[in-house]
Order: sequence, then structure tokens, then C-alpha cells
Amino acid sequence: MYNEQTRVLVGARLFDGERFLDRHAVVLQGEQIAALTPQHEVPAELPTTDLQGGLLAPGFIDLQVNGGGGVLFNNAPTVDSLTLMTRGHRTAGTTRLLPTTISDTEDNLQACVAAVLAARADNPGILGLHIEGPFFSHLRRGVHREDYLRPLRDRDVDYLIDVAAALPILLTLAPERTTPGQIRRLVEAGIRVSAGHSNATQAQVAAAISEGLSGFTHLFNAMRNLEGREPGVVGAALVDQSTWAGIIVDGWHVHPQSVRLAWRSKPDGHLYLVSDAMATVGAADPEFDLYGERIRRQEGRLINSEGKLAGSAIGLAEAVRNVIEQVGLPAAEALRMAALYPATYFGVADRLGRLAPGYQADLVHLTDDWQVTRSWVAGQYELHQPVVQAH
Repeated sequence: MYNEQTRVLVGARLFDGERFLDRHAVVLQGEQIAALTPQHEVPAELPTTDLQGGLLAPGFIDLQVNGGGGVLFNNAPTVDSLTLMTRGHRTAGTTRLLPTTISDTEDNLQACVAAVLAARADNPGILGLHIEGPFFSHLRRGVHREDYLRPLRDRDVDYLIDVAAALPILLTLAPERTTPGQIRRLVEAGIRVSAGHSNATQAQVAAAISEGLSGFTHLFNAMRNLEGREPGVVGAALVDQSTWAGIIVDGWHVHPQSVRLAWRSKPDGHLYLVSDAMATVGAADPEFDLYGERIRRQEGRLINSEGKLAGSAIGLAEAVRNVIEQVGLPAAEALRMAALYPATYFGVADRLGRLAPGYQADLVHLTDDWQVTRSWVAGQYELHQPVVQAH
């Protein structure tokens, strides 16, 4: 059963994706988890690492990552940038992610696609690509550049279907910027379509859901809000029981009680954490450029010169801690929101999001105050030190 690739992790409490286990060991074999077993049953001859406390959990999965490690993907759509991003987010416990584009030129999007296709062969941390824009409402654009926004055209659909033949895609769009049948075509090609940066009515969202729209991007932010006479995008998201929603829990984008409302409204497992992270995660520099404008970190948030939020400054480990400490949800649920639930939405929960035999050896080791000390991606180990940002 065991061979020269076998390694055993002991000494930490385990969370397997469903429950906590004490005095158990994780047996790794190459890229996969071979077993979870009581520590006293581990053969003495196997190479063993004592983690000396803390928590060992499934590696986090972030489906919305604009940047990290000091780079913004749109600014430098290269394989090297993706390496920096995945390394930066490993310091925040994220072992798999979707690099995320923001609204830009067609040439820039094509460069991002090419970079992800080239990087995936050697970078197991990349799950696919999240295309966020440019098919957005001008009224709900956030910091997306207005002159890049446009409706979804049939030739855009054709291009995205071609890309999806080679790459798993999550596409965020405003339903009201589409024409009937376009979302259905995208979904039939295997693309997950999510509503965001949208001023749609509830009826427009319902029509999109009937065509296969399955998600909502950064719930509550940059979308038509719930009102008495018009439920809008938020109301549609909270009421519909078939769809998923990503949410930013950084203490700035969404009030903790709104997070709790969403959690109570959505079915079990249908609300997951995203970072919406920018270049600063896993980097010492607290500033970066977005569309040629300087974005700075101030009091834990990223803002532009007008004081608008410009993505988030946190990774998923901090989001998990915020869910526990600010929202008041159980630790097990917070951990599932960062791993099992996004894995389920993106269709990879058969190999990611749990500690179980046959699953990929993606793990994160956390201290009692939710600091990341170690991570494993497909069995590859890294030791992490806290990243201190300049002021």
C-alpha cells in the first residue's frame, strides 16, 4: 500500500471537510491523499512530520482572484504573473484559484486566456479562468472602466465557446446585457455563468436562470439591490434555491448581518467565499495600478482616488476568520465556505475540497488564530512566513 512517495502528517487537529478529528493522521502518497487514520495506527517506519498543533484542513479554493503576489493579472497577463499570484495566495491558504480578468480590450482578454492555457501544464494551482466583464451595466460598473463595457455579442459567445473547449470558464455578466438564447448557448458549452455588475430586474434574472445562469458574483456588491416593489438582483439571488453565490467577507464590502442573511437564505452549501483579491495579497507593496490609476490600501481596504472600493486586500484565510469572528458562523461552516462549497460550484468536488482517500493532496495548516503556516498543492509542500506590508 505504501511506497517511497508516502508521507504522514501528525500532531494537528484535522478538519476533513465535514467534521473535526482529533489524534488522527493524514497519509499522503504523491499527489493524493492515501488515508486518514488514527495516529496510533500509523506504521512506525513511515516518514512522519509532526505539525505540533494547529489545524489541518482542505486547501482553500478561490474562484475570484484579480491579482496577488504584487501583480494584477490584467496588467501583466503572463505565465510568470500567474506563478506570482498562486504563490502569493498560498500564503493565505489558497491552493487552487481562478485567475480573474477585469473589463478590458479584446486583445487583453486573449492574452489572459493564452497565459492561463500556457501556465496550467506546470501550475496545478490554476483551476481555469474567471472572465469578469466587460458585459456589464454602466450603472453598476464599480471600478471597471466605463469605455470598455458593452453588451454581449453573438461573436463574443462564439469566442467564449471556443475557449471553453480548452479551459474551464466562469463568466460574470449582467443578464440585461444579453439577448435571449445567449446564456443557454454558453451554459451548453460548459461555461458557468454568474450575474454581477448588473442592474437587472428580478424578472430579467429569472429569465437568465431559466437559460442556465447558476451563480451570483460578489453578492450585494455592484448589483441592483432589494426593494419593496422590485427585488432586483439581490432579491433574486436570495430567493432562488438552485443558484450559488460568492461573497466577500472582508468587513468592508458586506455588513456581517448581510452575510448572515445570505447564509440563512441560500440552501446549504450554496454560499461560498471569494477574496476578489488584488495585487497586494501576499505582497509587501500596499499599492498598485488599475487602469493607470493608483490604488492604495487604507485601513484594511483598497480604494481609488474617489474613495471607491477597488477589490479586496485579503486572502481566504482572513475571510474564514471574519466569518467566524464577525458573522458568528461555526468554524466548520467557514472552512467549507472556503473549500468544499466553491469546489462543488465549480464541479471539482470529486477531487478537491475534502481530506479523503483519492482526493488531491491539497491542504492548509492553520494556527489557532487562523494564520497560515504551511500548505500543500498536489502534495507539494511550502512553509509560509507572514507577509508584512509597507506603510
